[in-house]
Amino acid sequence: MKTITDLLRDHPFFDGMAKADLEFIGGCGMNRVFKAGEYVARENEPADHFYLIRRGRAVIETFMPHRGALSLKTLRDGDICGWSWLFPPYCWAFDVRALDNLHCIQLDGKCLRNKCAEDTRLGYDLMQRFARIMTERLRDTRLQLLDVYGHPGQPPGDNK
Repeated sequence: MKTITDLLRDHPFFDGMAKADLEFIGGCGMNRVFKAGEYVARENEPADHFYLIRRGRAVIETFMPHRGALSLKTLRDGDICGWSWLFPPYCWAFDVRALDNLHCIQLDGKCLRNKCAEDTRLGYDLMQRFARIMTERLRDTRLQLLDVYGHPGQPPGDNK
């Protein structure tokens, strides 16, 4: 049976990270399964954890008045779910819902923040990894919003 450290080593987010760092981080982790339709995160609720998706799919959504839930991104095997645990006030910015049974490694945000404060080299490494994910997600969200609000042949800002 694989340990949390073994599972972290297998996840692309931690590719190239030293074994000692993975063991250090692994102390904050546990396996977690969400059933299809179950919420992994709810907007404005405390963001105490983040998730490494091992198997399954989840959708990042935001609620739009008069439209309902807008899907921003589908997460799959090898993706990361959540960075709100990194920044005060530590609240989720979006809803995340499992599309099918979702197998994850759940990592405790407070535990990791404490470990990063102890080992700033590790904290910097993690911040670089999360910065890459955040940049990709912001780009994806921008493209999604352009698709929703864009109107061919209409100048930007002209909502007639």
